[in-house]
Amino acid sequence: MNVTQVALRPTPASEAAGRPSLTPELLAASGARYSRNNEGLQSILSKIDPENLDKSVDSIFRMVDYGHQSIADMAPVAMFMDGLSQWLAYTVWTLCPLAGGQESSTRYIRLAADNVIAPEKLGIPENLRGEWQVLIEETFAAYEKAVEIWEGIAARDAGVARIPASLLNDPSDKASKAVARMRRNYGFDRARVFLPVGVSTNVMLVMSARAWVTLCQHLLSHPLPEPKQLGELIRGELELAAPRLLKHAVARDSMRSGILAEWEQTRALSPLGEISEAMPEAFLEVMLPPGAAEEDFAEDFANALQFHDNRYAWIGAQLRRTAVRFGWQAVAFAEIRDLNRHRTGTKFCPLAPQGFYSALDQCPENETAARASLQTLSEIGRRASRRALELLKAGEPSYVYWFVLGTQFPFEHTTTADKFIYEGELRTGTGAHFRYASHLRDALALWYEKFPATRGLILEGSAEPE
Repeated sequence: MNVTQVALRPTPASEAAGRPSLTPELLAASGARYSRNNEGLQSILSKIDPENLDKSVDSIFRMVDYGHQSIADMAPVAMFMDGLSQWLAYTVWTLCPLAGGQESSTRYIRLAADNVIAPEKLGIPENLRGEWQVLIEETFAAYEKAVEIWEGIAARDAGVARIPASLLNDPSDKASKAVARMRRNYGFDRARVFLPVGVSTNVMLVMSARAWVTLCQHLLSHPLPEPKQLGELIRGELELAAPRLLKHAVARDSMRSGILAEWEQTRALSPLGEISEAMPEAFLEVMLPPGAAEEDFAEDFANALQFHDNRYAWIGAQLRRTAVRFGWQAVAFAEIRDLNRHRTGTKFCPLAPQGFYSALDQCPENETAARASLQTLSEIGRRASRRALELLKAGEPSYVYWFVLGTQFPFEHTTTADKFIYEGELRTGTGAHFRYASHLRDALALWYEKFPATRGLILEGSAEPE
């Protein structure tokens, strides 16, 4: 695992225009000064000693405590985190919903068994490491075989991958590479359900120093060693950008107690039973503004979308002030990792395995041999998910590393109607993963039942490949 803080620098155009450039702490200090003085930026900057930037922070602050959270929000910090497990990357995103960033994608990158993190670094108990290693070998063998099966299906019938005829009929090298990429991604998209969450990924985030401190508090308070290691590495890099915040970037008793309490609640959620594919039944609850009825608001909602010509366009106040809770009883972890990254509202996903999704519904009926092979492979995913559930019930915190990306969990999202519509449009649009596109279509169908006048005004896509 490695974490690198990356500092921003002014562009040549900014330098040529004589614009100031400040360290993250100086930027925060200068902004904080605005709340205690109306002298203007140039007066504040005149107090900066270019030979001693660190001392300048204190000279600007004086009466203002840098530990104040609203001030820490004004110190932007970017970090690149290499070598996190898929589970830890998901956990980081749950704690940083407002961050900007990216993660290495299992939809576009072929992963190998040598990318799996060593069990001792994950906190797998010594008496379980042999069993876990066998599981890793089986799941990766299933992944490799599934990639081969799905790429073979796409090669035999380009229609299943929905590759445009214009590309298939184009003899150019560029078109051939695009076709090969689409077939490969089609395979990765369906085979990734067998990938174990112990395989490493990379995450880049840009957020305020305040958010990094909060993340450190959570990670350093966690019972597993991998989050703690990441917390320490982030803390070390944060010292380069915002050293005055380090006193806050420590483990907290409240965080430690809260993590353990939620874990105990998760243990109680799901009884032991057979693991098969759980149905992702959607649910949708709408809380209208005070005094409103659904039939009264149907036309108002349609009017709120009258200028909505793309998913980033205007949505009226009637939708912006309407609360929505939606979700599914069982979503594969692969899709949860994507759905979890929506910035708005609150997501709830207790990690109690409900089933295993094998993507068998994507296999064409005429591919009998492929279907039989995939059914055999599916047993590996079910066994991994079942074992994770057993370890959860036994009180073993490292149970999370027994998931595969096809392991299913409950997932819900509470937000406002305009953000729900945006998510529905984004996650069914060009390049959308076939599975979460299906989930969002189901949720939108429930919305149309309540507000049929909005059908056709919400820009629901067909998840065409990119």
